[in-house]
Amino acid sequence: MESILIVDDDVNLCKVLSEELSEVGYEVNYVNNGFEALDFLKKKSVDLMLLDLKMPGIDGFEVLKEMEFRDLKAKVIVLTAYADVKSVIDSAKMGANDFLSKPYDFDELLITIRKVLQKE
Repeated sequence: MESILIVDDDVNLCKVLSEELSEVGYEVNYVNNGFEALDFLKKKSVDLMLLDLKMPGIDGFEVLKEMEFRDLKAKVIVLTAYADVKSVIDSAKMGANDFLSKPYDFDELLITIRKVLQKE
């Protein structure tokens, strides 16, 4: 079973998205900030991370930088309400595999997740 870590400070979104993804067969965990995400990734590997950019503490860009620095492996889809061209380009340069904006369409998200997970 493929595993997904949701990293978002919106607890309600995490719960809903976690339930939706669990129902289609993914093992899902979530954390509510960048510090928790990095701690989680040190202890357990995941196949994919859904990462918000704007969070208190350290933001999604910092998480991407720290993942690179600490050699923490996971494919990343940025899922944010703050979608602009600069954020898309910057997150791709930092290793994100794809980028979707909120509010998300679940079918589109699922297609993107499957596409990213199939890439080698």
